Amino acid sequence: MCSSNRNGAFNPSRKPLSTPPPWLRRGPMIKPLSLLNQRISSNVMVELKGGRGYRGILDGFDPHMNLVLRNAEEMQDNQSQRKMDLAIVRGDNVIYISP
Repeated sequence: MCSSNRNGAFNPSRKPLSTPPPWLRRGPMIKPLSLLNQRISSNVMVELKGGRGYRGILDGFDPHMNLVLRNAEEMQDNQSQRKMDLAIVRGDNVIYISP
């Protein structure tokens, strides 16, 4: 970490005041679409706007995060509403996707 003195000049020998705790240190950033790609053929839970959601096997997605779920179960307020072989979810309704 670089720091400067009071005049704004760079001082390479100055150490940071403290190191961040282990839970704050981050590894390499993983892009959302790369993370989704790792979850293909896995069970996911998708929370949508309006309190609705789906559980199913992630079969595919696109750059807009439109999702294709197999063996999907539609959920409303954590209660199963119906089951379907295939569900296509529009990406701009998605709040989060959980493994």
